Amino acid sequence: MNPNQGFTFIRQSSIKTLFTIRYSPLRSPTAAPPPPSPFSSSCEAIVIRRAEDEESEAVLGGVIEFAVAVDGGGRAVAVLRFRRGPKSPLLHILLQSHLLHSRSYSSGYDYWIQRFSNEKVCSRSDPSTSFEPLELEDDDFVTSFDYLMEKESLLIGTSKGLLLLYSVDNNSTEIVGRVEGGVKCISPSPDGDLLAVTTAFGQLLVITQDWDVLYETEFEDHTDVDQFQDQTVNSDISTRRTGYSPKSPISWRGDGKYLATLSKVQDSSLLQIKVWERDSSALHSASDPRSLSPAVLDWMPSGAKIATVYERKEETSCPLIAFFERNGLERSTFSINEPSDAKVEVLKWNSTSDLLAGTVRCEKYDCVKIWYFSNNHWYLKHEIRYSRQDGARLMWDPIKPLKLICWTLGGQVSVYDFIWVTAVMANSVALVVDDFHILVTPLSLTLTPPPMFSFSLNFSCPVREIAFLPGKSRNLLAAFLSNGCLCIAELPSVDDWDDLEEKDFEVEASTFKIEYQSLLHLEWLDSHTLLGASHLGLNHKAISSHSAPKKGDLGSSLVEIETVCSEDNAPGSVTCSGWHAEATNQILLEGSVINIARDPVKRRLAYIEFDSGTIIEYIPGMRTIGADGTSSIRKHSVNFSSPCPWMIMACVDDGGVRKPLLTGLDEHGRLHVDGRILCNNCGCFSLYSNSSDEVATHLILATKQDLLYIVDMVDVVDGEAESKYDSFLHVAKKKREEQSSKFINLWERSAKVVGVLHGDEAAVILQTTRGNLECIYPRKLVLACIVNALVQGRFRDAFLMVRRHRIEFNFMVDYCGWKAFLPFSSEFVRQVKNLSHVTEFVCAIKKENTSEKLYTNYISFSSSKEVKDAHEEDQSDLKVTSVLSAIRKALEEELPENPAREFCILTTYARSDPPALEEALKRIKITREMELSGSNDSRCKSYPSAEEALKHLLWLSDPDAVFEAALGLYDLNLAAIVALNAQKDPKEFLPFLQELENLPTVFMQYKIDLHLHRYDKALEHIVSAGDAYHSECVTLLKHHPQLFPLGLKLVIDPLKRKEVNEAWGDYLFEQKCFEDAATAFLCCSNLEKALKAYRSGGGWSGVLTVAGLLKLGKAEVLQLAHELAEELQELGRPGEAAKVVLEYCEDINYAITLFIRAREWEEALRVAFMYRNDDSVAEVRRASSECAVVLANEFQEGLEKIGKYTARYLAVRQRRLLLAAKLQSEERGVDDIDYDTVSEASSNFSGMSAYTTRTKNSSAVSASTSAASKRRENRRKKNRGKIRAGSPGEEIALVDHLRSMSLTSGAKRELKSLLSVILMLDMEETAKKLQCLAETFQLSQIAAVRLAEDTVATESIDEHAFTLDRYLPKVKGEMPNLDDFAWRSKVLISS
Repeated sequence: MNPNQGFTFIRQSSIKTLFTIRYSPLRSPTAAPPPPSPFSSSCEAIVIRRAEDEESEAVLGGVIEFAVAVDGGGRAVAVLRFRRGPKSPLLHILLQSHLLHSRSYSSGYDYWIQRFSNEKVCSRSDPSTSFEPLELEDDDFVTSFDYLMEKESLLIGTSKGLLLLYSVDNNSTEIVGRVEGGVKCISPSPDGDLLAVTTAFGQLLVITQDWDVLYETEFEDHTDVDQFQDQTVNSDISTRRTGYSPKSPISWRGDGKYLATLSKVQDSSLLQIKVWERDSSALHSASDPRSLSPAVLDWMPSGAKIATVYERKEETSCPLIAFFERNGLERSTFSINEPSDAKVEVLKWNSTSDLLAGTVRCEKYDCVKIWYFSNNHWYLKHEIRYSRQDGARLMWDPIKPLKLICWTLGGQVSVYDFIWVTAVMANSVALVVDDFHILVTPLSLTLTPPPMFSFSLNFSCPVREIAFLPGKSRNLLAAFLSNGCLCIAELPSVDDWDDLEEKDFEVEASTFKIEYQSLLHLEWLDSHTLLGASHLGLNHKAISSHSAPKKGDLGSSLVEIETVCSEDNAPGSVTCSGWHAEATNQILLEGSVINIARDPVKRRLAYIEFDSGTIIEYIPGMRTIGADGTSSIRKHSVNFSSPCPWMIMACVDDGGVRKPLLTGLDEHGRLHVDGRILCNNCGCFSLYSNSSDEVATHLILATKQDLLYIVDMVDVVDGEAESKYDSFLHVAKKKREEQSSKFINLWERSAKVVGVLHGDEAAVILQTTRGNLECIYPRKLVLACIVNALVQGRFRDAFLMVRRHRIEFNFMVDYCGWKAFLPFSSEFVRQVKNLSHVTEFVCAIKKENTSEKLYTNYISFSSSKEVKDAHEEDQSDLKVTSVLSAIRKALEEELPENPAREFCILTTYARSDPPALEEALKRIKITREMELSGSNDSRCKSYPSAEEALKHLLWLSDPDAVFEAALGLYDLNLAAIVALNAQKDPKEFLPFLQELENLPTVFMQYKIDLHLHRYDKALEHIVSAGDAYHSECVTLLKHHPQLFPLGLKLVIDPLKRKEVNEAWGDYLFEQKCFEDAATAFLCCSNLEKALKAYRSGGGWSGVLTVAGLLKLGKAEVLQLAHELAEELQELGRPGEAAKVVLEYCEDINYAITLFIRAREWEEALRVAFMYRNDDSVAEVRRASSECAVVLANEFQEGLEKIGKYTARYLAVRQRRLLLAAKLQSEERGVDDIDYDTVSEASSNFSGMSAYTTRTKNSSAVSASTSAASKRRENRRKKNRGKIRAGSPGEEIALVDHLRSMSLTSGAKRELKSLLSVILMLDMEETAKKLQCLAETFQLSQIAAVRLAEDTVATESIDEHAFTLDRYLPKVKGEMPNLDDFAWRSKVLISS
């Protein structure tokens, strides 16, 4: 729904009869009859609004307007001024007539004004109305006038050449000039600086605001002035008799640089258009003499065309409207399609130059026609008929381009508000109104822009209003014509419209009698009921020229019409006759109806919108007053805050319940949805449904900034659309990729959405300002349709959409998870059937989850599916193989055998991950064997030849991989065929194959396995080759040590197994796996190598055990023990060395010394007491006391370091936050720039630390070479763990260092052992001091780490809250529950 001029018709949104001027006789019935109406002759009018009073233009009382009327004979001039307030209009009238010039006669009649609004009539006879007649000579009369906005006065020209300036405010008249020959036409320039006047002598005068003549020139050529004066006198006499004086019209171009006149050609009845320059009075151009209408000339405000009329009475043809360029050349013409006696009296362009309105006078009626130009064709979009006695005139509103003001000779002034209504229906049928034709085009079948069409419906006269009811089996169209007839046509289903192409159908009028001339906003309630609105004030028949309107003739009413067809409808045909219609219900309403919409849920319910935005509900048969005497009109729960000329009642799904959703667009671009404003800059909108039940699933919205949004209806119903789409505004500070999924940039400026193709088509149809059509397929709509098809199990439809729109094929597998797709693979193959399509699908399967990578921003995934996808991530490597295996199985089960199926199966093998080429070659090998056997098996015909199959496989795979796979089958002939078809050089593969052919079978297989790096199979084959190849087997094991376990399984002979174990042990020893090597040597009973392996690995217990197995002597064992003790000390294992010395060397003192070095205090004290050695006990006492002092000093230093590091960290963190805030404030100005207008180069802030300042050359960081990056990385690794003041990583380094200062498990175990020994040796105070320092150190370290972690998550640091003194009590309160303090002795815990 949009205000576009594409597949549209102009609908009268609202109509108001502003006032009617009538005579009210004050004399007695016996007095003389009143004079004729002052508007009995041709009238003209002009309406001007003051800028400061434009707030409420809908009613007269809201603005100050001036209307001017004059008859052609100069008998009356009226100036009407309406002041603020709907019930107190003030009327000023100037009256002068050369026939009725008596002041007393004029005062004998009181002019009164009638206004009605909302069915209420306000009429008054205002006694304060004053009459100021102009004092003119008897033979002088008014010929032209215009309103001067700058002077706020009326300028009047007379036949005697007087220029009179009448001021409405002062009620005074001033003669400002006199023109020889009399005034013919007055026209001010668009800017108001100049005034153009044409005279009866053929002179063109241009006058300034000070009434100085800027220049004077002749616009008509005359040879004899006396003869011309005689013609002028005769013309004046003719004017008095006929009441009509042909003008010499003047029309300015919109910018005021040029003006055009219609000039007579000397000694000819032909006319020509002359274009004059504003400043120099030079003749710019002149057209060829033509038979033009002498009084019709209007220059388009945009300046492109000058409109006039060709009179073709001599040709007995209807007039043509012609368009000329500024250079005087004719551009184009078109016929008005009226009888030859028709006459175009007025042509007027609207302010935007897109509509041309004219009044046409025919034999039986007068009419107002409105034309529109698009795609090099002029459409008659609307026609309003009047009776011939009314004498209709018109003008466009100077501000609103779609507001037309019409008045009649009877004094009735009406305002028509038009809107453009897109006539693309729910089933994508496009209707174009053009005169008495409706051009029909099914956009779902052909994308044909107007004026082209599929077929047309022809009517007896122009169409004013249409209503269309789409259906599955038939479509109904109702058209209200300008003559008041109602026509109905029944069309077949859109699928049967191929036979209707390029045909014309004559639609007959139904037997429908209507009392009113207007029937607007037609809407089908069902297939037999129509609902429309009638504006009663426009009934020109009901209101006569000499009687006041009755109350029943005013206001608006709803008319319910029942239709029935007396003819049988043949399938596939168009029913254009036999229709009967009858008005079954009519209710009067207060206010003007501007819209009617049918409820899509409750089919026979309709919603009526008034010009105030109020919505009421209408039920067929409803009455204004119910049976109980109360009003039966029920207001809808939702109203618009402002009137919305474009309204749609959509059916949406709200939690599984279907409900109507009221959507409307007002003239200011506000999109109203269900009582709230969704968008403030909407240009047009439409609704899309991807379901068969016509439930709207998406809102298509185009903004005035040419951005197209595809909005989920779920978000609209839930009220989340504004937040998700940034209130439908282009946020410049967001990156382009963040917004690309939210909207589409329309490439054609001012392109409008004229319709959509529902269902699987998923298309949005745009029409540009030039008139051509563009069809786009938004990614979001397409994906939604694919998902809908997948959920419904329509795999073929989903596949075709994926293929057509170039969507990643993996989407079909990934959306619900590839494991969920596997059970439906058979159904997928059965529906798709086309093996080429299946092959295309198979080739596209990848192991990546494309749904998450490509389409997450377009569609939403349910939480269950996300969990499922996350569960499948660990098994993503199985995706391709599993899916292709399921497809292959489905192909074999669902489709008959044929060559295409075999090719598809081979493709599944080739595209597996890894490719199952051997399996594919096995199938080819079977086919080849059948071919070589020469059997007449019917299966041969169902399979392609082996050569074709092989070529297909080679085309899909790497030829080298296929060749190796053929070798893996140990079929040398097949390998040769593969090599030949792969176009390998015979010099490369023939010698190799010949060499293999000459080898024994098993050894050949071994060689092939080695060539293919299949070492497991190679080992199996070489082992099975026998003892002659055992050395080759051992060599293979040594070269590929991973085969040793398999070799031990395959080798059965004990001696050979020992050889294998020894070889394995040697390999493990080389790899420094000493313990495993020793085990391998023990398995082969090689004790010497086992002893060496244990000793090399520091396994002293194994060494001494193997020494026992070797039965070494005591001295040798003692020597070995001493050597082991020294080696263990060198390896940093003094505790184990102490055990060797104590148990094998029996050196107690040395063992205690080693225990002390290992800080195994409890073990050292135990051994000293076990051997009752007082010196050793004293040594343990001394060493433990010294160790306690050292640890106490270390903990004290650690406390100082923690305090320093914490203070430094807080200072660095505070500085970084302040600098980040400063940088963010500077970047905010940069972010506000549109990313489309700035460079995409790297930001100058990339790579900057918190302590560096911005420089002009900082962008060089992004251009650093890879070598420099490697050097920086090496420096980082070298300096890792160091804290460099002012470096970018200082903050992180400080936190890491604080974490690293925590006590390790070994330190805690050592500390606990030391405290126990100190207590055993009666040094309680030392133990207390040590435990207190260690506890304080650990508490401070934990508190410091927590403080650092808390400050990382905040953007501001409170100097009073983030201190160690505040964190220490918290940690100390948690200390009993922390395992980190399990080393403490409860006896030493101080209170």
